Amino acid sequence: MRLLPTRSCSPGMKLAKCIYNEDGLVLLNERVELTQALINRLQQFGVDFVYIQDRDTDDIQVDDAISQETKMKALAEIKTQFRKAMEENSKSKFSKNAFMGRAFGNVIKMIMQDLDSREGTHIMLLNMNVLNNYVFNHSLNVCIYATMLGMASGYNREEIAVLGMGALLHDIGKTQINQDIIKKPGKLSPQEFDEVKMHAELGYRLLKDEPNMPLLAAHCAFQHHERLNGSGYPRGIKGNEIHEYAKLIAIIDSYDAMTTHRPYRLAMLPHQAMEILFSGVESLYDYKKVALFRDNVAIYPLGLSVKLSTGEKGVVVVINPAIPQRPTIRIMEGADGEKITQPYEVDLSKQLTVFVSEVEMP
Repeated sequence: MRLLPTRSCSPGMKLAKCIYNEDGLVLLNERVELTQALINRLQQFGVDFVYIQDRDTDDIQVDDAISQETKMKALAEIKTQFRKAMEENSKSKFSKNAFMGRAFGNVIKMIMQDLDSREGTHIMLLNMNVLNNYVFNHSLNVCIYATMLGMASGYNREEIAVLGMGALLHDIGKTQINQDIIKKPGKLSPQEFDEVKMHAELGYRLLKDEPNMPLLAAHCAFQHHERLNGSGYPRGIKGNEIHEYAKLIAIIDSYDAMTTHRPYRLAMLPHQAMEILFSGVESLYDYKKVALFRDNVAIYPLGLSVKLSTGEKGVVVVINPAIPQRPTIRIMEGADGEKITQPYEVDLSKQLTVFVSEVEMP
């Protein structure tokens, strides 16, 4: 299979992986032949990337970070609890719900089990589903990344569960903000942005006394927009005043926001978002945590079309575990633009003078 920006697809191509709707139900099955009408609809729905069948890369298999069953159950729980919070906020009362902590605790356990069973450690969560509510899917993505990084950091199971809970609920305060502002497709006014910034404190208030909810999860919601140099919000705390879980969630939150399609901009590819994170190390983000994230995320996803500094074009076929930013590329087109009849592979972890110079963008 080959990963392509939806805009680069053409009629006649066949899907290699299913496209799901917001509820986790199959919208388009694998092997469905794309028409121009379907391509247009996918673009309208904000699907930036799709995997297509390709005989030159039919040996590439991409496993999902978590099973579709886990994803469906997690999204259903997120939607149920977040919508309950929205409804009760509109009535100016929010009753404590002992079930929330238990329900999300079960979700975290399912995610941990799925990640435990994965053969590879590098994951990639590009936007390939039809989504109507950014906050729901973003919350799940941040949780998956955080749980994976907790495992990579050597945290014990209890610590990983608390980190995962804080990541899953880091944005729950947005349920207490005017949803017209949250879903606004254009740039926010200064007044609207000030209102959105309140979600960090509102999330903390919502979670801090919740039965079966770790207090540290509430602090993750409170602190995930704080930055090392004190330029963040809501309190402008800095350095060691910020909990290490919140520092990690801040990085993941920023990364997933950059790599997700929004009505006002296209999604970035992982390596671009990573470059922006590294430009903010020591001022905004902790260097060691950004490096940890880079070393466990598929910066150049399997099946991605790239151009090398040599002028050759090809597809990412292997992510090198020790140096994920230097994958193995199957060369499909020579520097002269001619298609290669017998593709060959270049391991960038060994060919250190060669690098990825361009990638196919959405």
